[in-house]
Amino acid sequence: MASASTFDARLQQLLDAMLAIGSEQSLASVLQGIIESTCRLADARYGALGVLDDDGRLRMLATVGVDAATRDAIGRLPEFHGILGKLTTDSAPLRTRDVREHPDAFGFPDSHPVMRSFLGVPITGHEASGNLYVAEKEGADEFTEEDERMAVTLAAAAGVAVDNDRLRQRLRDIALLEERERIARDLHDKVVQRLFAAGMSLQTALPLTTRSEVSSRIAEAIDDLDDTIREIRYTIFALERPAERGLRIDIFAQVDGAREVLGFSPDLKLDGPIDVVVSDGIAEHLLATLQETLSNAAKHARPSRVEVLVRAGTDVLVRVEDDGVGLPQDVERNSGLKNIEQRANALGGSCAIRRARRRGGTIVEWRVPL
Repeated sequence: MASASTFDARLQQLLDAMLAIGSEQSLASVLQGIIESTCRLADARYGALGVLDDDGRLRMLATVGVDAATRDAIGRLPEFHGILGKLTTDSAPLRTRDVREHPDAFGFPDSHPVMRSFLGVPITGHEASGNLYVAEKEGADEFTEEDERMAVTLAAAAGVAVDNDRLRQRLRDIALLEERERIARDLHDKVVQRLFAAGMSLQTALPLTTRSEVSSRIAEAIDDLDDTIREIRYTIFALERPAERGLRIDIFAQVDGAREVLGFSPDLKLDGPIDVVVSDGIAEHLLATLQETLSNAAKHARPSRVEVLVRAGTDVLVRVEDDGVGLPQDVERNSGLKNIEQRANALGGSCAIRRARRRGGTIVEWRVPL
């Protein structure tokens, strides 16, 4: 029976291993400390702790008792077949006097150290999987029940450490995305708006000049500002959606493309999780509706300003307002407007077209439930 001092020492080692989980050490350091503590507490000559990735491949391995020459002679990492595979798929610990006699003991390379007494424990967590095992107990033929309970505790600690590491990584990713979105907001709310205001000021000053060369230079400056605004807008949407193109980018491309027929870039506002909640089927109709509406505004309204809002919530709303000459007289027979109404009706939504009270012009609101 272990003495009180031996028990206290083992308990202190166990506590040290548990406290390492919440430290600022790297995951590799924490896992190495856990397997080293397990070997000391169980008096084991060999130990290994393997963590798998989501595809079942070895992601991280910490070992005790295997030197560099032996690792080179083995020549490959564990593949989690045989008894290691059983530990990964079964939830129960495995303790045996001679692992070579176990029916699942296969797959060990020829150069692998000889192991008899064996204690293996699965590692499980919210997202972690793998196993921890020790072998060749010093001074005894097999590992004890107390060794098993201790190993189960430390394997659980390893699972928590892996889950914590993944959570930290996700929090860092979230912080990075939030920073990208903050930069995007600043670009839109500060830089783009100031450039737009500068362009409007130049346009206001253009009729006041009587010298052709001055008018020419002002017009060139306005064009340069428009190009700069368009490039910044591309950057904004790339910052908001770095991983893939997404519907937001398609909407922007559609709105920015209308510059060719309108003679200016419409003012665009996007609101809500558009890339997440709008299905591919609805997105196709939405983009076609946007193209048709902007084309109608260019052909019939002759506006000097167009505002576009796309908002996603419980439904998706496309709202296009212009300051043009108002609704065309043949609005009932306008095939483009009929098309967007039919698209909305086919998706269980609605389309409303009305005169803008604020400054004349037309408002088109296309709404479809999500």
